[in-house]
Amino acid sequence: MAAKALLLLTSALALATALPALAQYQESGPKSLAGAARTATSDAALRAPVGSVELSAGAQHVSNDYGDWRNVTLRGSYGVRDHVLQGELAATREFGQSGNFLGLSDTVTFNPDWFGMLSAGAGDGAFYLPQLRVDAFLYRKWMERRSLVTSIGLGYYRAPDAHTDHSLSLGAAYYFTQAWIVEAGVRFNHSDPGSINSQQQFVAATYGKVGQDTIVARYDWGVEAYQAIAPGANLVDFASHQTSLSWRHWVNRQSGFLVAAEQYGNPSYQRQGANLGFFHQF
Repeated sequence: MAAKALLLLTSALALATALPALAQYQESGPKSLAGAARTATSDAALRAPVGSVELSAGAQHVSNDYGDWRNVTLRGSYGVRDHVLQGELAATREFGQSGNFLGLSDTVTFNPDWFGMLSAGAGDGAFYLPQLRVDAFLYRKWMERRSLVTSIGLGYYRAPDAHTDHSLSLGAAYYFTQAWIVEAGVRFNHSDPGSINSQQQFVAATYGKVGQDTIVARYDWGVEAYQAIAPGANLVDFASHQTSLSWRHWVNRQSGFLVAAEQYGNPSYQRQGANLGFFHQF
């Protein structure tokens, strides 16, 4: 039962540490290396079909008359044998336009030391959502307890306005014997048109116990190449930062709720808001 609970939390921890949860669909790869590592932690857990479902909603205030944001998101996961399949369907409103996003991923365990993930997603034509996004990541566990997990990933993003991103991501997460996980990562991005190179980093810490409470704090900073703010209008080659804090609480062995807050800033606007959600594991 403990192994099953560990697998079922996989999506939850990854989602709880999301860099901006529904806004930055040009961000490449899984939102949390620690969450991805939990997906493939236990071979025994992957042998039994298990699943989870999560529904969340959020709102954010955006300065300088850019228009407030809101979102409703449904996520689910199902694990069988060496695979964990995950899906996300999000209805959003950003910069005055509504849109919908669908994403799918498969995380597969190759052996006790290696696992990988392939994901793809697309929007419905809203200018701030991807026309197509594909990410592929490879993970390796190290040390006697396999307490260090490293990752390398490649990403591709095509926007409705025809600009494209190609990215390389590197990351690492360390699992302490107590209730702490620390992680860090960097993403190198090349965008066209304009041949713009950019780099973003993050550091994060998770504290708590699966099945009781988990708290995740994360800080992201760096340079973004493109960010769509209106049809045919982009912010280009600018610095940004984001801070997020989330709490996930189990009210019983299968169900619970999550609360998350975040703050984002760049030279053009500031954004702050919160998300509230409920999850059930089966």
